[in-house]
Amino acid sequence: MNRPVKLLSVGALTLDTILRVDTLPARQGKFIAADGVQIASGMASSAACAARRLGAHVSLWASAGDDLVGDQLVAGIEAEGVDCSFVRRVTGARSALSAILVDTHGERIIVPFYDKLAQADPEALPIQDLAAFDTVLADVRWPGAAALALAAAREIGRPAILDADTAPRDVLERLFPLASHIVASEPAAFILCGGERGPQKACEALGRRTDAFVAVTGGAAGSWWFDRSVGFVRHVAAPRIKAVDTLAAGDVFHGAFAVGLAEAMPIEPTLRFASAAAALKCQRFGGRLGAPDRAETLAMMAAHWPA
Repeated sequence: MNRPVKLLSVGALTLDTILRVDTLPARQGKFIAADGVQIASGMASSAACAARRLGAHVSLWASAGDDLVGDQLVAGIEAEGVDCSFVRRVTGARSALSAILVDTHGERIIVPFYDKLAQADPEALPIQDLAAFDTVLADVRWPGAAALALAAAREIGRPAILDADTAPRDVLERLFPLASHIVASEPAAFILCGGERGPQKACEALGRRTDAFVAVTGGAAGSWWFDRSVGFVRHVAAPRIKAVDTLAAGDVFHGAFAVGLAEAMPIEPTLRFASAAAALKCQRFGGRLGAPDRAETLAMMAAHWPA
């Protein structure tokens, strides 16, 4: 492809307050953070920023209040080079907030708040035709918008990628049949499968429920995908790294996966590309701020999967 691919990312836009602590609290009290940052983030927004760093042209369709936090959110994502002209501003609504603690092992606790008024279902897509986009990626945090975008993309033959993360089962079941590509976290896969059965078995069970591409991500354990041509699950190992901050690693994975798919990479190299980008992010504190550029990602791929 001679031009940069174009991606529409649909879903969450939150103001994240990220604090680094030695250990995640197991009791009440006051705890002094070793580091901290406040950034515009959220699943779809972080994926959008990651895809932009990897060379794509990206537009974000999200919803925010008409408050000062909303102004800050839009400015923060636009600073990454992402087009925010589709971001909906809802009069009288409060923009989304998230408080996050990250420990020295990179694990985290996330407490988000979404105003129901800001997250109300949209009446229509922000544009009539999605043909200008090579790929559409939607998370589960704004289900009404995700449903519209995924259905419209699939109808015109564009890859319609669902970032299936922890959410109420009815939300996951609503969006699952609309996507052409489903990349689920382990918790989301277990919700859809009705119980914990391991990522490989969950991937196979989901793959047999749909004609869509299905993958399940497992962090440091890598990712699994259902190879429909042979009828069984394949595994892609993750690069072995020392994790500093796993926050937004999944979002970076999804952003990179969307870029690879839009560029017509074969599936396994696409998953390696996404895994390399996510691994690099995990080596840096600050959520999506640790997303790598394309050169770094390709170098990580070459190091871990030599030709």
